[in-house]
Amino acid sequence: MASSATAPNSLSFFSSSLFLSSSHQIPKTYVSVSKLGSGRVSKPLSVASQLATLPIISFEGEKVGETYLDLKTAPEYTARSVVHRAIVTDLQNKRRGTASTLTRGEVRGGGIKPYSQKKTGNARRGSQRTPLRPGGGVVFGPRPKDWSIKINRKEKKLAISTAISSAASAEGGAIVVEEFGEKFEKPKTKDFLAAMKRWGLDPKEKAMFLMIDVDENVAKSSRNIGTLRMLTPRTLNLFDILNSDKLVLTPAAVEFLNARYGVDALEEEDEDDTEEEAEE
Repeated sequence: MASSATAPNSLSFFSSSLFLSSSHQIPKTYVSVSKLGSGRVSKPLSVASQLATLPIISFEGEKVGETYLDLKTAPEYTARSVVHRAIVTDLQNKRRGTASTLTRGEVRGGGIKPYSQKKTGNARRGSQRTPLRPGGGVVFGPRPKDWSIKINRKEKKLAISTAISSAASAEGGAIVVEEFGEKFEKPKTKDFLAAMKRWGLDPKEKAMFLMIDVDENVAKSSRNIGTLRMLTPRTLNLFDILNSDKLVLTPAAVEFLNARYGVDALEEEDEDDTEEEAEE
């Protein structure tokens, strides 16, 4: 990929700052994590800690402070493959796999020979439900299929934290807005659009909001904006992260991300796994 002087604002998968050359990256501290006490030697899981500083903006649009995101990310040489595998898994698991067609043996009718074998001048035909005739069976058509594929829980979690960290490290890719749930006395899309402009957000660009609790007035005020996605920790997903141009977080959401996807959270998980293996 050709390198550029500044990191792109878009957080799409192929233009995300995480997938640029190493000259554009914030220095990372690599940590190798492997399970202890197991007789089988496996390849350790390599992760990197990436610190990003985000501005805190008030409801009126003024900068009132700064906060940080310290999330674990995949190493530079595996980041693209980890995120790609996770997004392919998410999209493929959404497929219902219910498309179905009927073969010539399943189509109704066709039990009688349509005309005599000889003396008609036509080609020989034994059924009207042949795939060569309209209304006949389908050759090699789709059948019901299970498209679901599996991905390890830790790998999917690492892909989400890698995408968020990439967005936060990009110039202008993420901001933190003070809690604004009680600022909207009644649902009104016009007021929410005005607030977005004060925060430096373009309503024509895709934006993803991550809040711990979404107030009813906020949800109703923002649901008519087609470029906006309002998510909670329960609905946070990789596709909306990669498909957004801007990430908007609240202070509570930042604390959640640091606790859920930070390096400390990874260490706690490994300690729990080690304790479980020791008990077994």
